[in-house]
Amino acid sequence: MPELPEVETTRVGIGPHVIGRQVKAVVVRESRLRWPIDPGLPQYLKGQLIESVGRRAKYLHLSTSAGRLMIHLGMSGSLRVTTHDVNPETHDHVDIVFDQTCLRYRDPRRFGSIFWLPGEESHPLLDHLGPEPLTEALTGDYLHKMSRGRRGPVKAFIMNADVVVGVGNIYANESLYKAGIHPARAAGAISAKRYERLSACIKETLNAAIAAGGTSLRDFVREDGAPGYFSQALEVYGRAGEPCGQCGKALKEIRQSGRTTVFCAGCQR
Repeated sequence: MPELPEVETTRVGIGPHVIGRQVKAVVVRESRLRWPIDPGLPQYLKGQLIESVGRRAKYLHLSTSAGRLMIHLGMSGSLRVTTHDVNPETHDHVDIVFDQTCLRYRDPRRFGSIFWLPGEESHPLLDHLGPEPLTEALTGDYLHKMSRGRRGPVKAFIMNADVVVGVGNIYANESLYKAGIHPARAAGAISAKRYERLSACIKETLNAAIAAGGTSLRDFVREDGAPGYFSQALEVYGRAGEPCGQCGKALKEIRQSGRTTVFCAGCQR
């Protein structure tokens, strides 16, 4: 699944190709995504000038004077910049067509979504989101206060978008390892000092992944079709059974809420 660094990499990558460009047409080949695409989308977007490309959590926003196109890549979605003469493939569901280029939405599993938000209208999916992890709003003090009384595991806590957005499974594994916190420890049992360390590790991990162009795992590719490279720097995720880079003990793997968790029993407590 594309996580925050992959979405941010996509945002930065497509920006120069679409900002300041007028939409000539919108081609919807398959409207049945996680939620059906509004049949009026081609009419709403045609003729509009893309003023900016933003991001809130893992939602991309292509803004115009008339409203915003809100895109979520789901489990396997991607946006690629191509030209008109490149024929669409099986899972290329939507094209946003400009003069010389085309922004193509691909989604083999169709778990993504595309919404048109007219004017300044928001969307219920955005209403209860927590702060962005790479802003000053995410601090150890904030995490400590939000965790009080919570008995669930800290990994699930930092992956809860109501608490903080954009910390997906891969980066939760990596951040907890860097912070030396066991992923199964109760969120409410962790001290303010350790949360201060964890907040710094979350920022460090996400910034490193963005700088590397995201994580090349399964379905993710950048807007130019190239893979991300942060997977080469993963310290625990996907490395169960390998020696810990700090103490040499074999990394362990467990399942939490149906997701893979890899950690070092010696370094994380």
